[in-house]
Amino acid sequence: MIRSSLRLPIVVCLALACWVSGCQDHRMVPQVGFPAVVDAINPGTFLPAVLTNVNGVQVYNGGFGSAIAADPTDPAVFYMLTDRGPNIDGTLANSKVFALPGFAPQIGKFRLINGQMTLEKVIELKNSTGDKLNGLPNPANQGGTGETALSVGNTNLGTSVDGIDSEGMAIAPDGTFWVSDEYGPHIVHFDATGRTIERINPFGSGTGGRRIPLVFATRRANRGMEGLTITPDGKTLVGIMQFPLYNPSSAAISGSLVTRILTFDIASGSTKQYVYLIERSNLQAISEITAITNTTFLVLERDGEYGTDANKATLFKRVYKIDLSNATDISDPANGANGKLFGGKTVEELKTAAALQTNGIVPVSKSLVLDLATDVSPVYPHDKAEGMTLLSPTLLAVSNDDDFGVTGTGTFVAKLLPATNAVDRNRVYFITLKAPVK
Repeated sequence: MIRSSLRLPIVVCLALACWVSGCQDHRMVPQVGFPAVVDAINPGTFLPAVLTNVNGVQVYNGGFGSAIAADPTDPAVFYMLTDRGPNIDGTLANSKVFALPGFAPQIGKFRLINGQMTLEKVIELKNSTGDKLNGLPNPANQGGTGETALSVGNTNLGTSVDGIDSEGMAIAPDGTFWVSDEYGPHIVHFDATGRTIERINPFGSGTGGRRIPLVFATRRANRGMEGLTITPDGKTLVGIMQFPLYNPSSAAISGSLVTRILTFDIASGSTKQYVYLIERSNLQAISEITAITNTTFLVLERDGEYGTDANKATLFKRVYKIDLSNATDISDPANGANGKLFGGKTVEELKTAAALQTNGIVPVSKSLVLDLATDVSPVYPHDKAEGMTLLSPTLLAVSNDDDFGVTGTGTFVAKLLPATNAVDRNRVYFITLKAPVK
């Protein structure tokens, strides 16, 4: 069994046989203290611990932290999602170097055993004919971001209609998966084996013919639909964009705090849109959304800094409770490329709460629930807090994206945590909230 090289103290033991009072769906969940940390690991008997080696740098078989969802039928099981695969920034403008171009984004089925996550199964994502998806950028007008995908040998890998940069995930009542991504953005429905049932995007190029509003195609490259959840009644998908749309352009929305939430009625395909105001315009912004009720949600908002004791006062990784009930639906009935305009401007161009108010727009309400910089001890060490799922009104699970243990620009290097000087690996933090969110 391969364990993470990162070690942080677990404050209390995990007891899987404990019922948590007040849990809305009466799941049996880990009863933990504040906080508790669990390694998400890859048993060597199931999969190799290392995917590949690039010029002496090991690319670990991790990456399962982009999203986390609890199994609705088994309290010990969690599903975790990878993104498009191990890659780093290239030296060319808007380029990415892929360590394994054939990597299929995947869902890992993990079981919590004796205080550790054990990988039991890998579900590779596939298209509607059963062929594996990949992490390559999409063609232009089909979700393309303008990124250039390069091999380690600097060969242009081109684009793929089967490319997906998976980031958000929700489990439907029937056990199927919904996944959102940073390319199209796409929302893809997968069966329990990972095969595509339906692919939905702004362009109508997916399967099934249904679309999300065209304005979402103006998303900033690599800042697409980062978070996705499903309401407790199983009827509505709720996705959130990571960053303000480049709508109508990057320059026009500079300094904007306006991001968008999309609701998608699964049965009818009808959508609504709401404004979420991020705290600062220079953040990596929003990583995840998870449902509390049919109208209230938790949102994870963050910077891209590693946590250390020295910088915990300025570190920004926070969870907010939001409510859609009284927010303004900013949907455009005409489905224009830039969405509904207010005084001739896009919502993103309005930029601030004051300008929204002047134009009669009420954003979602928002209140702080958790600060990972100050409420977790030792300080949260990872640069990325990306996955989140609510297990009870007071128990939250947060996972990190470890980037498969690599980083760099042009050259692969090990991704080391400054707090420990150890390679970043997947971890799940089970955190007892200071007050119930419901």
